Amino acid sequence: MKSITIQTERLSMAQITYADFDLFKRLQTDPKVIELCFDKPSDEEIQARFDERLPTWSKGSEEWLCLVISIRQTNEPVGVTGFKVIDGSAEVGYLLLPEFHGRGIGTESLEALIKWAERDLDLNKFSAIVTKGNRGSERVLEKCGFVLTKVDKDAYQIGGQTYDDHIFHRG
Repeated sequence: MKSITIQTERLSMAQITYADFDLFKRLQTDPKVIELCFDKPSDEEIQARFDERLPTWSKGSEEWLCLVISIRQTNEPVGVTGFKVIDGSAEVGYLLLPEFHGRGIGTESLEALIKWAERDLDLNKFSAIVTKGNRGSERVLEKCGFVLTKVDKDAYQIGGQTYDDHIFHRG
């Protein structure tokens, strides 16, 4: 399969490469990025997560499709987005550097990713899991047509504190 590239008016998204490790590590360790996502991983865990996302991706892949989001005008990387296909449904995820929160980048990149997946991969079911309290992420999903369908009580721990998982679906 050829390299995946998705573009919008402001953004360009391309499959992650070895050159993107510093961005990936920052996204995995910045307290403002991960505070309502997961505990800070060890260097070994970060490397393993990164390596899992490097192989060339196809619709049948068991790994996450991971695309680096960049500002088209400057080519500055600002985050990652992607999904993992499980039983015909794509679970989406995204992480943005804190200085790019609140600029519509999450929404714009997710809308483009979904449009591409629907058109090129014939995927039409999408889901996302968000930790309760992560309103920024929930707003991105809501703007992209996702609906909260389930709350899993006390489903996840971050920093020793238990949180509910909010399950969203689209399609």
